[in-house]
Amino acid sequence: MQPLRGIGLKLASVVVFIAMASLIKATSHHVPPGQAVFFRSFFAIPVIAGWLFLRHELHQGVGTSNYAGHFFRGLMGVMAMGMGFAGLGYLPLPEVTALGYAAPLLTVIFAAMFLSERVGIYRFGMVGLGMVGVLIVVSPRLTVGASATHAQTLGAMLVLGGAVFSALAQVFVRKLVQTERTATIVFWFSFNAAALSLVTLPFGWVVPSPTEAALLVLAGLLGGVGQILLTASYREADASVVAPFEYASILFALGIGYVVFDEVPTLTMLAGAALVVLAGILIIWRERKLGLERASQRKAMTPQG
Repeated sequence: MQPLRGIGLKLASVVVFIAMASLIKATSHHVPPGQAVFFRSFFAIPVIAGWLFLRHELHQGVGTSNYAGHFFRGLMGVMAMGMGFAGLGYLPLPEVTALGYAAPLLTVIFAAMFLSERVGIYRFGMVGLGMVGVLIVVSPRLTVGASATHAQTLGAMLVLGGAVFSALAQVFVRKLVQTERTATIVFWFSFNAAALSLVTLPFGWVVPSPTEAALLVLAGLLGGVGQILLTASYREADASVVAPFEYASILFALGIGYVVFDEVPTLTMLAGAALVVLAGILIIWRERKLGLERASQRKAMTPQG
């Protein structure tokens, strides 16, 4: 394990995913979200397949017997991406990023509901704190006519809906990892997402301009690269070490939003985002502490000979 290398790979994945979202946002005024999901997923496949081939894991990535599990994970992921991409057309990039932080908080709740995971008062309390932050971020978008338009309200609802489906997707992933390899989950998600996004074809796909097509293809390639970097980061360091660096995405989103899209964050958005980030980091810190305690107890119970 190389923690510093893992952290570096995680930060690289965060930068790549924010860049990908920026490219999607740049085309969102013309390209429907379902079509953007197709480009994001389809053009990630050759990148992921090439990576698996170089690691001699391509046969593992393609081979599976749990097609239903991968299908439903893909369905949840497509819904999450589609709603998130749609929200990018209505809201500033930093705001979409901050609202997306609701997903890991909701995952805690859904894991308790659907996987019977034990969740203590501490974690529920931190989830509550994080959801207060989400409400602070979204509150200005819920008062149409005063500080928000109907489009911005719709955008906020779409992004929050995407967070719900993203959390559900993580529940399916937690079930899949019990029987499936990481390579298999990564490959089949991109394949199923590309196939499922074709369902939106009759609802108004457009012919993108050469510039838009280039941006969308690049978004797909970056999506594949980001997935590889993310996977590699968790191979180099414990999840509790690298996971908090996911929240660095708000810094990159703020910078890109300001420089590229001329988006100036509000104090309300920053305050709410800070609460969500704090709650997420405290949950990760608590889980790491409990994990160390459990490891220490197992070591103490191991017979010494």
